[in-house]
Amino acid sequence: MATEKTAVKQNRATGRRKTAIASVTLKPGTGKRIINNREFKEYFRNAIREMIAEQPLTVAGASKDWDVIVSANGGGVSGQVGAVRLGIARALVAHNEELRPLMREHGLLTRDSRAVERKKYGKAGARRSFQFSKR
Repeated sequence: MATEKTAVKQNRATGRRKTAIASVTLKPGTGKRIINNREFKEYFRNAIREMIAEQPLTVAGASKDWDVIVSANGGGVSGQVGAVRLGIARALVAHNEELRPLMREHGLLTRDSRAVERKKYGKAGARRSFQFSKR
């Protein structure tokens, strides 16, 4: 006799920004927010960063319905915030396809591809030249 497991539906998605990558898991729950085994508040240390990361949940009106578990690495905190935001939005759309137009309207499904330009040889930075000296 086959035993059926009552599996909780999890939605996973990946978000990227600059060189940061965030692997997001959404589980139905009470609104718990964990990133790299710490609370969002403790990890981001800034209310605005926290608000940006949770924006997809606020737009969908599902702030207290989901537990968010994130594994983020690479980049800095700012890049990780953008990666978490994209990952949460993608996971919500994976759960409910009807949210796609709403997320798209708020620009939450767009991957921000801007990254730091590489340094070129013969230059002080990506484009800046060394100081010119006439004599």
